[in-house]
Amino acid sequence: MGESAREKLFGYTYADYLQWDNGKRRELIEGVIVDMTLAPCRLHQEILMELGRQFSNYLLGKTCKVYVAPFDVRLPREDESTEETKTVVQPDLVVVCDPEKLDQRGCEGAPDLVVEILSPSTAKHDLIVKLQLYERAGVKEYWVVQPTDQTLMVFRLCNGEYGKPKVYAFPDHVPVDVLSEFTLDLSTVFYCVSDD
Repeated sequence: MGESAREKLFGYTYADYLQWDNGKRRELIEGVIVDMTLAPCRLHQEILMELGRQFSNYLLGKTCKVYVAPFDVRLPREDESTEETKTVVQPDLVVVCDPEKLDQRGCEGAPDLVVEILSPSTAKHDLIVKLQLYERAGVKEYWVVQPTDQTLMVFRLCNGEYGKPKVYAFPDHVPVDVLSEFTLDLSTVFYCVSDD
């Protein structure tokens, strides 16, 4: 049976994912390969670095850890073992507060917070597919950064669902529910946008 027939019948798993080593970044969503072939633009990288800096500075010496892409997050369904997992994503940034979810391969289970930075090629995927995926997996906070508008949408999980997002903009300070004493400063996150 050819690869495309196998994917159509069964979907790919994390065991398959581990065998792909040709330099391409990929995600696996419900057994379907999603190529991430385009390198992020400079603005995307500057925003990600500033988000990472703020989270990392705050979390230094604390139990919660922050990771930036590429970093595998495996989101198995209840009946899936690690190797059978059919969903592996690489969010732009994650915060994980449960050390039991971390191993040498990344994170297994829902991070506490996920951040995705939109680009024209990923916007629909991040706002529809990944939003539903993170909601189902139980990610407590899902942040979506829109660089061109200098806005941040924060979805918070309540009773297993994301309600209407709270929208923040330059130069707001954003409260982080999963890190109750920390607020993120958007004025420095979007400084590079207003500087261009």
